[in-house]
Amino acid sequence: MKRRPLLNRHLSKLVASLGHMDEIVVADAGLPVPANVGVIDLAVSPGIPGLFDVLDALANEMVVEQAIFADEASAELVTQIEVKLAHWAADAGKPIEHIRCSHEALKTRTARARAVIRTGEFTPFANVILVSGVPF
Repeated sequence: MKRRPLLNRHLSKLVASLGHMDEIVVADAGLPVPANVGVIDLAVSPGIPGLFDVLDALANEMVVEQAIFADEASAELVTQIEVKLAHWAADAGKPIEHIRCSHEALKTRTARARAVIRTGEFTPFANVILVSGVPF
């Protein structure tokens, strides 16, 4: 059995298959997913798992170069995301670029994602596109 926090085999396989600049979306329960993009549906009930539960698990396995989130997200949500990214960057010893865009642009961009990871998050605009980096 794996020792790291990311126990979900579908997420582990996804992270292991990522190349530089590949994108995955960690989404709230309501984000529409384009038909050509695979979904790893983790949602159990409202709030379970939450966006940050999944982001924390991914952070232990994945090198993140950029994070993209919506302008429409509340100031509180943006602060939580930025704090999380700063922590990841400190752990990795590399900065993580923060990119803001409209929610409509974020939804459009999901079409090029390797996968959407659906959470039980019910916070409006709680969607983050993670762009894979390299560990060197």
